[in-house]
Amino acid sequence: MIETRAIVIHVEGREALVESTQGGGCGHCDSENGCGSGKLSQLFCTEPRRFRVLNESNAQVGAIVLVTLGEGVLLRSALLMYMLPLVFLLCGAVAGAHWAEDGVGSEAYSAAGGFAGLALGFAMAKVMALRRSLSSVATPVIMSSEI
Repeated sequence: MIETRAIVIHVEGREALVESTQGGGCGHCDSENGCGSGKLSQLFCTEPRRFRVLNESNAQVGAIVLVTLGEGVLLRSALLMYMLPLVFLLCGAVAGAHWAEDGVGSEAYSAAGGFAGLALGFAMAKVMALRRSLSSVATPVIMSSEI
């Protein structure tokens, strides 16, 4: 399970808006052995990260909470958002090259097919991500409240 500490900013019904108190890394950013990806994310992300989560523990505004995300959800989401458009790009490029007549302009057809496949892949990934966001499996949840 992926866990992070956060502060509840706003509560609305069964959901809460939380602000992450941890950096963008894995927790080893301050040590010499860490890779420093959290420092890199701080460089590009100056605003505090806020997320809408399911408030199962009925935490109140100002509470420090532990937010969890189910096992494998992050990996499946990353594969969906990166691999699906890449596969469609390659398939579109191959299909475009196949439709070209005897090598005449095959690069242009391949590029056009790749671009169309990439656009289709991103559109499909977006639709699948929206469907997945409606699923309770992919929703971050407040598991415990620590005051």
